Amino acid sequence: MGNRGRMALEAQGLRGLGLVHWNLSTAELYEHVLRRSEGRLSRQGALVVLTGQHTGRSANDKFIVCDDTTRDTVWWGEVNAPYESNRFEALFERMTAYLEGREVFVQDCFVGADPDYRMPVRVVTDYAWHSLFARNMFIKASAEEAENHVPQFTVINAPGFRADPALDETHSETFIIVNFARKLVIVGDTSYAGETKKSVFSVMNYLLPFRDVLPMHAAANIGGDGRTAIFFGLSGTGKTTLSADASRTLIGDDEHGWSDNGIFNFEGGCYAKVINLSAEQEPEIYATTRTFGTILENVVIDEDTRNIDLFDGSLTENTRGSYPMEQIPNASPEGRGGHPANIVFLTCDAFGVLPPVARLTKAQAMYHFINGYTAKVAGTEKGVTEPSPTFSPCYGGPFMPLHPRRYAELLGQKMERYGVNAWFVNTGWTGGPYGVGERMAINHTRAIVNAVLDGQLDEVATTTDPIFGLEIPVRCPGVPEEVLEPRNTWNDKGAYDIQARKLAQQFADNFVQYADDVSDEVRAAGPGID
Repeated sequence: MGNRGRMALEAQGLRGLGLVHWNLSTAELYEHVLRRSEGRLSRQGALVVLTGQHTGRSANDKFIVCDDTTRDTVWWGEVNAPYESNRFEALFERMTAYLEGREVFVQDCFVGADPDYRMPVRVVTDYAWHSLFARNMFIKASAEEAENHVPQFTVINAPGFRADPALDETHSETFIIVNFARKLVIVGDTSYAGETKKSVFSVMNYLLPFRDVLPMHAAANIGGDGRTAIFFGLSGTGKTTLSADASRTLIGDDEHGWSDNGIFNFEGGCYAKVINLSAEQEPEIYATTRTFGTILENVVIDEDTRNIDLFDGSLTENTRGSYPMEQIPNASPEGRGGHPANIVFLTCDAFGVLPPVARLTKAQAMYHFINGYTAKVAGTEKGVTEPSPTFSPCYGGPFMPLHPRRYAELLGQKMERYGVNAWFVNTGWTGGPYGVGERMAINHTRAIVNAVLDGQLDEVATTTDPIFGLEIPVRCPGVPEEVLEPRNTWNDKGAYDIQARKLAQQFADNFVQYADDVSDEVRAAGPGID
């Protein structure tokens, strides 16, 4: 791209840049990564890169500019921290000065597979592998689209540039700042490429509800009967594993929108955790770690043989693989599906009191969507000696700029409009809490999910859980009936009652922050506490 492209960058505040590489191919970016010693080529063909001190998101370093555009719309708090416009301009000015004379890489692409709702984005960075990451993760523009590309949002990522916390009033030298008025995201002092992906998704999560589109941090797939399913779930709940069913077509594994046209993937690729990945357990994802075009973050590589070791977590347990969607054999090339027939809320209940499956009313679905519950188990973190609840609103709290009520209202409206069933599936413990009971058998969970998606539980009679109010099916193909009632799996029924009431109280305590902003129906859909 010639002067027109350079002029476009100047209009965005980028002046005096060195060599500008526009929309390079995967092979070309490989060459630049190796030329610049940004990464190493594995024996199997993937690029291996290190992200330094930041091996995951810097949640405390994220801000949204507070101005006339956002002041009355953003749900301000710890997650969505406000940042002053004048400080943004001063920081951005120093950042652009830092980039003067530097070699930069530009990728023009799209977010959102539905043409009616896709957003043209531009990613500018001085790291070649970050440009490849953008090319993998977002939807590539055709040659004609690239020629006429007008970005609605631009991400400028300069990992080597640091903020001055005293001057910029950031929390550290690292920053991720979204400016909706300027249609600009700036990122500095972090090589973790996921910041680019998640900041763009945060933008979509802010904009789409104003167009009656529900953005979702969720996986989606399609069965052979053409019925779409949505899977919500926090880390460790089995979202990726259960949605990656070889018998179903994968729409996407992370971020989707639900419009009046149906479901659409935000992404053009996947960003999977690869620690301890095996060919036996997850063959499709494992194969991508040995494929040209994949970026492996913080995966250990042998200096002599250039073989990778997916079981070595010495750099971080959060090792990642970034690869285009077309590397997954059963992935949808369109990235779209019809309106879902079923929504599945996955939780890993380490307290062992929630049923393995329950049918939800619309109000219950909205309640549990807002609460976004799972549990950490003892021993996974320092100081955690017993199961501890984790709540993330809408199952994606760090990336939701609006009040959770707004997303829940859209969920309820669409469930009603399109006649969608909602289910609660517990992949956690049964027969007692972590340390006493045992993990739900994976074959039982798969049988439950298959029965849900095939409609086999639609007409099955249910019993009502007296504490949580959940409708529990009395039978499910492939699952012993005694497993379906969690209280029946405990030897000590009194201990179950105590634990169940404890968790119900934690549900209620967490929901207090949302209670004044939801309908009476949703507020009453939570657990009943004596």
